[in-house]
Amino acid sequence: MANKLEDQEFIESVVKSLVNNPDDVSTTREVDEMGVLVTLKVNPEDMGIIIGRGGQNARAIRTLVRVVGAKNNAHVNLRIEEPEGSDRVRKTPVTAPAPVAAPVDAPAEVAPEVAPSEPAEKVVSAADDVDKAVEDLQL
Repeated sequence: MANKLEDQEFIESVVKSLVNNPDDVSTTREVDEMGVLVTLKVNPEDMGIIIGRGGQNARAIRTLVRVVGAKNNAHVNLRIEEPEGSDRVRKTPVTAPAPVAAPVDAPAEVAPEVAPSEPAEKVVSAADDVDKAVEDLQL
């Protein structure tokens, strides 16, 4: 590991401590005008551990990597490479269809007004509570 830099070594040590196949962990480091990009490759069986529930583990690792980068005055990003044959469906940006104007002669639909079934509750603010406490003290 003599030729690896601090950010790359940090990522590998954190990830190797999490996964079941630490020998399959590898990183590559690229530097450009935007900063440093470290690409992480792990065994496909370990992807769920690295990503975590809802992406929590990946987000935490990325946060730690940014801290290590800031310590070294560098902008470091982590990219987790998907294994070949991944069945993950990439989200494509959904563009909303253009709104269609109603014909001029078409009657506009109006929703009927519904009377509230219960009266709205009075909202009590902290200032009201303080005022009441002051009044109680001034017997």
